[in-house]
Amino acid sequence: MTPRQWAYFNTSVLMKRYVQEAGSSAVRRLLQQFRFLASSIMPVEAMSAISRRRVSGDLTPRDFLAIRSRLRKDRDYWELVEAGESVLLQAEELVQQANVRTLDAIHLASAMIFKSESRLTIPFITGDTKQRDAAHLLGFTVIWVE
Repeated sequence: MTPRQWAYFNTSVLMKRYVQEAGSSAVRRLLQQFRFLASSIMPVEAMSAISRRRVSGDLTPRDFLAIRSRLRKDRDYWELVEAGESVLLQAEELVQQANVRTLDAIHLASAMIFKSESRLTIPFITGDTKQRDAAHLLGFTVIWVE
């Protein structure tokens, strides 16, 4: 059996796996189709996202705990690109060249470093318009999830 191809998943896209919203079924299909790749900042972003939803009342305390538990279990299946010096230097360049926000630059730089070091072509999966446009400019095949 041939291993599945890697794909870079943005945090907001991954969250659709845990919180039912537009695009959730598409994300579940993509997670079955591709091996999961993201930046090492993704777990912090994910926890921040569900914590904000709990505080705002969008998630019950019970749902928050269930999602947090699933996130922790799913970590075994994630490949996370360390947000080390090479990623951060690349991200610095991207904020100047591509006019992207800090975390978007770290995600894009993580995907670029993985692509460069592995010599693999990987799709970039996002639901963020500015990130999508920057990923296109950087030569990624973008899978858009609304």
